[in-house]
Amino acid sequence: MAIVFSIAALLALGLAYQGIESYRDRRRFRPLGRVVAVGQSKLHLHEQGSGAPAVLLEAGLAATSLGWSLVQPEIATFTRVCSYDRAGLGWSEHARPPAPRTVQQMVSELSEALAATRIGPPYILVGHSFGGLLIRAYASLSPEHVAGLVFVDPVSLESWAKCDAGSRRKLMYGIRLSRRGAILARFGLVRAALTLLARGGRRVPKLMGRAAAGEGAVVMQRLVGEVQKLPPEIWPMVRSHWSNPKSFRAMAEYLECLPASAEAAIAMPLPPGVPFVVLSAANATDREIAERDEWVRGNAIGRHVRVEGTGHWIQLERPDVVVDAVRELVDRCRRS
Repeated sequence: MAIVFSIAALLALGLAYQGIESYRDRRRFRPLGRVVAVGQSKLHLHEQGSGAPAVLLEAGLAATSLGWSLVQPEIATFTRVCSYDRAGLGWSEHARPPAPRTVQQMVSELSEALAATRIGPPYILVGHSFGGLLIRAYASLSPEHVAGLVFVDPVSLESWAKCDAGSRRKLMYGIRLSRRGAILARFGLVRAALTLLARGGRRVPKLMGRAAAGEGAVVMQRLVGEVQKLPPEIWPMVRSHWSNPKSFRAMAEYLECLPASAEAAIAMPLPPGVPFVVLSAANATDREIAERDEWVRGNAIGRHVRVEGTGHWIQLERPDVVVDAVRELVDRCRRS
């Protein structure tokens, strides 16, 4: 009985800790942009700069507008640029009632958000990883609104649309880890682990991760490693987002839709006449390189560049390359 009371007391303490710190986060870390109503949800959009064409930055599967912090201010020096958080991530809210995370739904939410901010077309769309899938879908569905595309190490459509047994197991593991993360975050454990990792601690977060999901500590360490490539003033904001259970619930939802999203995007070809640049990480697989080469084969207005010395997060490791690709398409649009 004493053990039961001890566990209950620890859980209550964790809930209180999470509640107090979440309240502090909401007061300390206000949205960088504005939050607009989109259907049954509210999406956060961060706009900077002026001029046309406007540039829209679409983040990776579980990333937010903060992931563009090294790129967005530079683009803002020569045109208008907007980053945003998809439903459930960052400062954006989940749809109520929940809407399936289909490609069509996500593109529709983006279109409504842009309309609400009165950012008019044409757009240069920039997508990292999963964001590459979404900008391809947007361009295919609304080619008249798109002046150019920049794919930043985009997700492999072929690999996920034709998910083999090994990839399916990894995907299911990611979904389980995300759902467990939501539970742990509710009781303040994710917040405590991320805080310790950020301060240089390793032992306790590693034990917490192993207890939660076997390799959870590796995921937390990788997250902190990517965060530390951002400006230091951004780190606490990212940690606050990932200390919130909703971020993990959203990640599980986006992971669940990944194979269907990739299959849908394959059926949405790149529109002819829209120039594009594909930026591949130096460590991209042969299969990924071949798929992207196929996009540009026989296309005079598309090109594929392998960015030496980079991993998947090119916008954090070589933001200048991303900015230059955007500038190229902006200049091309202005000349036409």
